[in-house]
Amino acid sequence: MTFDRKNLTDAQLLDLYKRILKPRLIEEKMLILIRQGKVSKWFSGIGQEAISVGVTAVLDSDEYILPMHRNLGVFTGRNIPLYRLFSQWQGKANGFTKGRDRSFHFGTQQYKIIGMISHLGPQLGVADGIALANKLKQNGKVTAVFTGEGATSEGDFHEALNIASVWELPVLFVIENNGYGLSTPTNEQYRCENLADKGKGYGMESHIVDGNNILEVYNLLSELKASMIEKPRPVLLEFKTFRMRGHEEASGTKYVPQELMDMWAIKDPVENYRKYLSENGILTADFDTAIHAEIKAAIDESLAVANAEPEIEASLSEELNDVYKPYTFEIVNPSEEKENIRFIDAISNSLRESMERHENSVIMGQDIAEYGGAFKITDGFVAQFGKDRVINTPICESAVVSAAMGLSINGYKAIVEMQFADFVSTGFNPIVNLLAKSHYRWLEKADVVIRMPCGGGTQAGPFHSQTNEAWFTKTPGLKVVYPAFPYDAKGLLNTSINDPNPVLFFEHKQLYRSVYQNVPKDYYTIPLGKAALLKEGNDVTIISFGAAVHWALETLEKNPEISADLLDLRTLQPLDTEAIFRSVKKTGRVLIYQEDSMFGGVASDISAMIMENCFKYLDAPVKRVASLDTPIPFTKALEDQYLPKGRFEKDLKQLLEY
Repeated sequence: MTFDRKNLTDAQLLDLYKRILKPRLIEEKMLILIRQGKVSKWFSGIGQEAISVGVTAVLDSDEYILPMHRNLGVFTGRNIPLYRLFSQWQGKANGFTKGRDRSFHFGTQQYKIIGMISHLGPQLGVADGIALANKLKQNGKVTAVFTGEGATSEGDFHEALNIASVWELPVLFVIENNGYGLSTPTNEQYRCENLADKGKGYGMESHIVDGNNILEVYNLLSELKASMIEKPRPVLLEFKTFRMRGHEEASGTKYVPQELMDMWAIKDPVENYRKYLSENGILTADFDTAIHAEIKAAIDESLAVANAEPEIEASLSEELNDVYKPYTFEIVNPSEEKENIRFIDAISNSLRESMERHENSVIMGQDIAEYGGAFKITDGFVAQFGKDRVINTPICESAVVSAAMGLSINGYKAIVEMQFADFVSTGFNPIVNLLAKSHYRWLEKADVVIRMPCGGGTQAGPFHSQTNEAWFTKTPGLKVVYPAFPYDAKGLLNTSINDPNPVLFFEHKQLYRSVYQNVPKDYYTIPLGKAALLKEGNDVTIISFGAAVHWALETLEKNPEISADLLDLRTLQPLDTEAIFRSVKKTGRVLIYQEDSMFGGVASDISAMIMENCFKYLDAPVKRVASLDTPIPFTKALEDQYLPKGRFEKDLKQLLEY
């Protein structure tokens, strides 16, 4: 291994030595603790330290790094107190996740480190969002994100690199190619000779680097960072390296040929660098001994602190309260001046007024800029807010959602328009595993609203007509809003954008241009989690949301003899159970009316809640009316049969006759 110090001073060379030695000595200690049963799991980075250390040494302390689970050198390089790391690995309170997640699955704004989730790929898109925020701030900052060669097969890798290239984002994409994805060798993972070659497909600069040579890593990254500040752009880096331990300690390395282990042992990044420094008179034996002693003493002292820390005691209230970031609803009352507008106009007005109110807000989506979106909701927004804040995206929902999380991390509010709610399935992972869990895992907000044009009645077929709210109401950490009227749509969307938690905001396409209402001209808010009682009666409670609310109103107008409470939920998560129970206790009969298919829908949970809490008040079984348990068809006759409109009146009357 050849080292080129270039213009580095002796002090800089020794600093790099201390940096690379520290994670190695911690790891050696951790391997002892694992054998003693004092640590449950460990992902070793032995053999790969030069990459983490080099990247972290080059970046400023206020530049974000997104590491993986064997990048200990990032955490030590940012000088996180060791006792906090040991507490994290032991699941204690001085860690970063309150015992809710293990190893390196955490982030910390204090040290500008954003930890991974086990699905790997989304963090690449998060880096895009962080870099986009830096670009909007024009602060000259660079973001670095790590991945392994295995995750380069994920779609998120392609999406994130494509976005970064198209948007010219200053991101260092760091591939640690250590030869194996758990036990799968590279020849069973990809067919290109070098992963760096993939950069060509994105029009992206790329480099192949000896990942075991700390000076090669440091010098190249120093040059690249200076260049990226002058000319913001992404760079793809493939670091050739090897992990000398198993994927995690329990997996071992029996699947690795011994000759391969022997070859890479000779290339040990710590030992080779120590040898270079010693042979060139930069590192003396006494100084080396002193550094070892200093680091080992810090490890032992920090372990003692972590070991003395008591085990976490479960607190039910704390667990429940940490699912969402606390948010105090700001009441903004509407003015007297109103205008008669459509549902779609209310959405557009809310977005416009919210973007005026929040200068740190960005809206992203397919065709939303000059074209104005598939439904023309953002028509004219570019002229008012500029293309920096109204951003056309490639067709890659997963990376866009992840980028929205990155924007939130770096101080922005992100609004994402799904062209159709159906398409959210390709962005499902970062919604339910990243956005939904971030605050619970490490108290980081996900200030993201995802708009969801949804619903049937327009003969759009199986891929453009679903109302898929139940995909998300099941996931703790998400809020789900589903208005039926223009007035509610505007006020609730304003509140959703104010709320620092992730919100899925459903907008029924059939209502866009068919429903009018007098709506205040200026800005106002409506609290989430409060249902609206549209009609009052004594015979039955009808609970609904979205377009089904209008279908219920039509039926009640057609049958004036039916005395019904009609409850428009407006928000599905949080759910207004108080209003539901109050009405059910009054009427004794309840019908839950949803457009979604029956099994597993929101109506099922509401029905169960009513049975558990209001059983003694019921005069009849709880009734659910929903669409067929089939995909939604295209032809009008089939769609009419699928939707529950034709069955609602009959089922309602049968319930009243019970």
